[in-house]
Amino acid sequence: MDLSGPTHDILVVFLGSVLILGGLGVVLFTHPIYSAFSLGLVLVCISLLYIPSNSYFVAAAQLLIYVGAINVLIIFAVMFMNGSEYSNDSRLWTVGDGITLLVCISILFSLITTILDTSWYGILWTTKSNQILEQDLIINVQQIGIHLSTDFYLPFELISIILLVSLIGAITMARQ
Repeated sequence: MDLSGPTHDILVVFLGSVLILGGLGVVLFTHPIYSAFSLGLVLVCISLLYIPSNSYFVAAAQLLIYVGAINVLIIFAVMFMNGSEYSNDSRLWTVGDGITLLVCISILFSLITTILDTSWYGILWTTKSNQILEQDLIINVQQIGIHLSTDFYLPFELISIILLVSLIGAITMARQ
C-alpha cells in the first residue's frame, strides 16, 4: 500500500495510539474477559500496522494465528474460570503488584536506554533478497520462506515473541 507521507504518518500514529491504549487496558482491567478483549484489540492493531509496510502475508498470519487462535483460546480459558474470584476486592495494591510494577518499570527504562544508546545508522536491517530470488524458485512456499528470513525477519521475530508471551499467558490462565 503506497500512501503519501502525511497519510502514512497519521495512520501509524492512530494505530500506535490505539495499540498503547489497548495495552494499558490489558494491564489495568481487573476483569480477565475485558483484558482478553483488549488483547484482541492490540493484536488487531499490530496486524494493521503491517499493512502500510506492504507486509500483507505477515498481517494475515498475525490475524489468523494470534487473533483467531491464541486470543480465542485465552477467552475460552477465561470463560471457564470461576467468575466469583474477580469480584470487587477491598485491597487496591498488594506486594505482588508492587514487585510487578518495579520489574516493568526497570524493563522499560532499560529498553529506553538501550534504544537511545544504539547507533541506528549503518545497521543493515535486511539482506538483499534479490540475489536469492534470481534463482529459479518454482514453489511459492520457498519464496515465502526466503522473504520471512530476509525482508520480513524483524516482524517475524517480533511475532514469535508475541506468540510466546500469549502462550505463557494462556497456560498460566488455564492452570488456575
